[in-house]
Amino acid sequence: MGGRRSLVAATTLVVAAAVLGACSDGEEDTSPPTVTATPSDEAPAPSATRPTSPSPSREQPPGPPRVVDTVARNLSVPWGIDFLPDGTAIVTERDTRRVLAIKGGRVRQVGVIESAAPQGEAGLLGVAVSPGFARDRTIFLYVTTAEDNRIVRTTYRNGRLGTPEVILDGIPNGFIHDGGRLQFGPDGHLYASTGETGIPELAPNPDSLGGKILRITTDGDPAPGNPDPSSPVWTLGHRNVQGLAFDDDDNLWASEFGASTFDELNLIRKGGNYGWPTFEGRGDDPDLVNPQVVWNTSEASPSGLAYVDGQLWLGALQGQRLWRIDVADGRAARPTDFFVGRYGRLRTVVVAPDGNLWVSTSNRDGRATPGPEDDQILVVDPG
Repeated sequence: MGGRRSLVAATTLVVAAAVLGACSDGEEDTSPPTVTATPSDEAPAPSATRPTSPSPSREQPPGPPRVVDTVARNLSVPWGIDFLPDGTAIVTERDTRRVLAIKGGRVRQVGVIESAAPQGEAGLLGVAVSPGFARDRTIFLYVTTAEDNRIVRTTYRNGRLGTPEVILDGIPNGFIHDGGRLQFGPDGHLYASTGETGIPELAPNPDSLGGKILRITTDGDPAPGNPDPSSPVWTLGHRNVQGLAFDDDDNLWASEFGASTFDELNLIRKGGNYGWPTFEGRGDDPDLVNPQVVWNTSEASPSGLAYVDGQLWLGALQGQRLWRIDVADGRAARPTDFFVGRYGRLRTVVVAPDGNLWVSTSNRDGRATPGPEDDQILVVDPG
């Protein structure tokens, strides 16, 4: 894996609502000045998108994203999306337990995960297609059962899922904060986000799998090089990570739900403790890793995260918008938001094989008033 392994206290860019003003803990600080996001549904002026120095730079400001298609309608809380080599999208529905295949505008049910036990934020969650799918035909799923959260693998042949096989179980489950995102890294290992299920003390406890980012082999064993060779734990101190994405430098980024004040974008480093529940947002403990970006919770509740061409794209649930964040050399610039309130709650963001983004709405998750075609998967040209 190309990313640096040392624990880094990352520079923080604070993004707070204008009504709150700039946040400061009063300590002497050499990080860039606090910035305040200006929510906008239109293309911002170049001066509004230029980050406070020092930060990533671009040859020219990017254009605004555009919704260019809708590939699926009338879904029920589409949660995970990943793509097969032929461009078929594999999609999970949290509450129905269904696994769907989408290609060429056609939506087919290809399986039902009977062991899933949907409740609250739990159910059938993340999906990741094996990097060796052409050879092994394998798909990985994150499933909440009545007993725990677990990671299973299954095959996909002749348009149908095979029988799921459990590769890692015993992850704490709950009505809330179940994590659930799966992402293969450039190292070929599987990264999984877990939540602390509403029990904050699980997050910093290295003996619990709750409130963590895990790193495992495709057999479910702790991956070689983990901080503790006998444990799948890669990082700890997380409240509820629901987005994972690697950039071109093999850096792993994670989006994380805060409690009532700050949501976070974190740069993930091996063995790092990301501070929950000691701090929400930025703290002053050198042994804890600070977020690179924080949002007021009304503007985010961040979920899916994707990277393309120097930019992270983050779906916001409560914030009902799509955030764009320039990143370079392991540093994040000022976010810019789009589609504010236009499509409702945005949950999952992935990069499709053609370079466009697929963005799922989550208006049937019990926390919004769905429209007549919800839930949808939108195709977004990132500009």
